[in-house]
Amino acid sequence: MKAIVITQPGGPEVLQLTDRPKPVIANDEVLIKVIAAGINRPDVFQRKGNYPPPAGAPADILGLEVAGTVIEVGKAVTRWKPGDRVCALVAGGGYAEYCKAPEGQCLPVPASLSFPEAASLPETFFTVWSNVFDRGSLQPGESLLVHGGSSGIGVAAIQMAKALGSTVYTTAGSDDKCSFCEQLGANKAINYKNADFKEEIKALTNGAGVNVILDMIGGDYMPGNIDSLAVEGRLVMINAMNGREVQLDLGKVMAKRLIITGSMLRSRDTAFKAAIAQNLEQKIWPLLSSGKIRPIVYKTFDASEAVEAHKLMESSTHTGKIVLTFVQ
Repeated sequence: MKAIVITQPGGPEVLQLTDRPKPVIANDEVLIKVIAAGINRPDVFQRKGNYPPPAGAPADILGLEVAGTVIEVGKAVTRWKPGDRVCALVAGGGYAEYCKAPEGQCLPVPASLSFPEAASLPETFFTVWSNVFDRGSLQPGESLLVHGGSSGIGVAAIQMAKALGSTVYTTAGSDDKCSFCEQLGANKAINYKNADFKEEIKALTNGAGVNVILDMIGGDYMPGNIDSLAVEGRLVMINAMNGREVQLDLGKVMAKRLIITGSMLRSRDTAFKAAIAQNLEQKIWPLLSSGKIRPIVYKTFDASEAVEAHKLMESSTHTGKIVLTFVQ
């Protein structure tokens, strides 16, 4: 099969389309003929040598989410059969013509969606559900602040939280991106380049703060996050792009009875991810089918253009997801 491999740690130019053996599936896995694969920020970190894959995942083939057609099923697989249209969360190996996935990490492609649209869903939707709704316990009527609202994670979080009855605020790096976020459903998007999100949230909530913050920035955002949380608020960390070392006022944490948590999804076991998939299928997939939530694909690239796709990801000029497609 053709696969996009990392020839050595480095910039986008280290990606190369080459031949690799087709994956061999286990009893509880399916083999997917990949039509589209989503690109995510962790792919960039892995390409640079800063995010090693978990055991069992290909060391040199990136890709955490795919969409395509099932062509083979393991002996223990009961739900899927050859010919089924699926999208799947995988631990690696998605940038290839064929990819294996555990049965429980696959979801049906809604009839109204294209394969590139479906490929844009798993990594971000699994991540948002696990962190905002499970760890962050966001409830209908509560408020959520999402940092990086125009990213793939942000697009998913805004739409999911809004559809399930929450007030959503977000930050983004330009007026155009802020407008984009508000069109998706954010009650207010804050341009962090010309406004202090802490002061904006204070004004928007009449000083009460928000119930949950989803943060992928870390570093110098921590003091503002703590000040922006309501009493018994929850801060959920999923990345630390501005650094892992932070200034934290424990007095404020104790006074407001805050919860600070975080997670990394990729290393979790199949049973954990399968449970997220079940929640998504029950509570979010009907909203995709109805159009209440929609995938936002900014641009698709042919697999041969993976270098350009990664350059776009690193530029952070996109709004929504970037997707690779494989010629059928």
